[in-house]
Amino acid sequence: MSATFSSSPPSLEASLDALGVALPEGIAEKLLAYLALLQKWNRTYNLTAIRDPEQMLTHHVLDALAIVPALDRVLAPMLANQPTPRLLDVGSGGGIPGLLLALARPGWRVTMVDAVQKKTTFVMQAIAELRVPNAQALTARVESLQEEALVPPMRYDLAVSRAFSDLAAFVAGSRHLLAPHGVWAAMKGAVPETEIAALPADIVVRAVEALAVPGLDARRHLILLEFAHGL
Repeated sequence: MSATFSSSPPSLEASLDALGVALPEGIAEKLLAYLALLQKWNRTYNLTAIRDPEQMLTHHVLDALAIVPALDRVLAPMLANQPTPRLLDVGSGGGIPGLLLALARPGWRVTMVDAVQKKTTFVMQAIAELRVPNAQALTARVESLQEEALVPPMRYDLAVSRAFSDLAAFVAGSRHLLAPHGVWAAMKGAVPETEIAALPADIVVRAVEALAVPGLDARRHLILLEFAHGL
């Protein structure tokens, strides 16, 4: 299975090099297989407004993978105590970025949560077809999801979201599932200064990282948040 491009496909290898993302062997092919599956399901289930396969590659796959270097850095200090980092993708939609992160980093255990059944059904099918054993998808509202419902029960080292909600709502809905040392990673366009100012007092900004996505002419930032320990 491969994505159908209307012209020559963008160079995935060159784009990944530009992002500084090294993939395990065989994963690039799985990324293209994911795009083909997304195209197929999108005809019936309207999972994404983007129809063009070149734009799907840029706006979905490369946009998601652009955060991998930053997440590698965040998770690196945790590996001594948690060799299999646990990630929660809140409002995952069609598996973006969670499924793509699970493919890029097989050592991460990724749980994707979305309230829309057709989206999680697609993600479950993609997990099965692409053989992604380190990923799972749940149909639920994250704020009502309890640790006991997870397999196995766990709290997460990192919670990520892409266009899910404002920062305060992202934190409020998922904080009960985040480990005390955990980090929130919110994918945004421009730096959301107003949202940052509205964060609760016990949450602080760890870092704001500008992202350069090959082929995407738009501002992209990753906002990293954490608990303000000692407050």
